[in-house]
Amino acid sequence: MPYRTNHDLPPPVRHVLPAHAQDIYRAAFNNAWERYGDDLAHREERCHRIAWAAVKRAYRKTEEGWQPNR
Repeated sequence: MPYRTNHDLPPPVRHVLPAHAQDIYRAAFNNAWERYGDDLAHREERCHRIAWAAVKRAYRKTEEGWQPNR
């Protein structure tokens, strides 16, 4: 189930990540969804893990929320 817009992302993602991080998450999830289509049993879980990993390469979680890496 690829996400067409950031508004379609799961609430835990939408409510904690800034808009640019949501773009990264959505793009990574959708790319992984296309790439790992053969493993249907774990597809969604794998795609969410990949998407979070992509966000964590560009952002870090602080007490104030998710901040871009510098």
